[in-house]
Amino acid sequence: MSARKLFGTDGIRGMANTAPMTPGMALRLGQAAGLWFVRGDHRHQVIIGKDTRLSGYMIEPALVAGFTSAGMDVLLVGPLPAPAIAMLTRSMRADLGVMISASHNSFEDNGIKLFGPDGYKLSDETEAEIEALMDSDVSARLARPAHLGRARRLDDAAGRYIENAKASFPRGLTLDGVRVVVDCAHGAAYRVAPTVLRELGAEVIAVGVSPDGTNINHECGSMHPLHLSAEVIEQGADLGMALDGDADRVILCDERGELIDGDQVLALIGETWAADGRLRGGGVVATVMSNLGLERLLEARGVALHRARVGDRYVMEMMRERSINLGGEQSGHMILSDFATTGDGLVAALQVLATLVSERRPASEVCRRFTPLPQKLKSVRYQGGSPLLHPDVVAAVREAEALLGSTGRLLLRPSGTEPVIRVMAEAEEFALVEHVVDTLCARIEAAAGKEAVLF
Repeated sequence: MSARKLFGTDGIRGMANTAPMTPGMALRLGQAAGLWFVRGDHRHQVIIGKDTRLSGYMIEPALVAGFTSAGMDVLLVGPLPAPAIAMLTRSMRADLGVMISASHNSFEDNGIKLFGPDGYKLSDETEAEIEALMDSDVSARLARPAHLGRARRLDDAAGRYIENAKASFPRGLTLDGVRVVVDCAHGAAYRVAPTVLRELGAEVIAVGVSPDGTNINHECGSMHPLHLSAEVIEQGADLGMALDGDADRVILCDERGELIDGDQVLALIGETWAADGRLRGGGVVATVMSNLGLERLLEARGVALHRARVGDRYVMEMMRERSINLGGEQSGHMILSDFATTGDGLVAALQVLATLVSERRPASEVCRRFTPLPQKLKSVRYQGGSPLLHPDVVAAVREAEALLGSTGRLLLRPSGTEPVIRVMAEAEEFALVEHVVDTLCARIEAAAGKEAVLF
């Protein structure tokens, strides 16, 4: 199998109208993915959604041209969250789902994510096969004129997702009397997220719901949650929730405006589901970045924490391998496989709201499940070969591990999308964590040469 070049940990991504994120690439991708999933004599169908980026108007028609030329019918749903595309692909028995989004990136970027007929993101192996098709001459395999695909709008797509999201909220509970601030990042959920909350009974203060094509994620949403905190305090809200551009992640804040990250959400849902007998597989899947405090809390409750590679697709893969129904990332990707096949920020927030309502306690009490261990993360950008193999760096890693001992944790992780090494440490004392990270970064910087940059 050839290695992937275009696909990263979350689809294809880059600056719009610049390689690789060009209309030409989108056309080839539509043809290649279409040919890969056209099997049998039935009418094949792909569902295409997007967020609110200006470049979506450029990428979408190029994909439509590619898929229809491969003989696939196209259903266009417009701006909808990524989990909605996954849900629609599965429920409508489509052959493929496509989300045009660069998630939490600024508007200049865009990306393309693919979902298989089961609603899950494609495997690395399938993405590599599609890339190989993109690099080959497929002209002889494209549809004959009488067998070209057709494209049309699916008018009730938003309503289908709204009802699906509401169904994840426990029966018998409502959000009557609960005041919620929801920041939709001027992104894909700007219509559906406030609607779901209102229809469940909440008093909703919606911000980040005026997309203009260029303001997605701009000083708002999950990447800039301080605005959410200020709004929660000003409005006297019970909870704040900030989504990202495609709404597959969420960052919360309590009634005091204090932020609640993905680890705390995993702890809350994990403990609640374990107590109710709803947690399957005896564990929770997080990533190597999740705080050691989360692991200790869950283990004290008899729940194992399994760590996957960074990336919600790898979290989901491990969940499926171990038959676990809860996983997520510190960054706010939450996967609740009883309700969704990919990260869904809104559905995760609804589980937190359900706990607030049922326990009748404020978010500042309900959502603080553990005290995080001091943790520090730094990144070193480099050029050339990996400095992690340099003898000085290898020696520095051994020294750091000895200092941290059995009660701390060290992680060195090369980025999967850029020449960057991320250095993270955690331990009982912040001074030790800071010393270990700073020392290691200095050694990596020296090994990498003058081109290295700390950030």
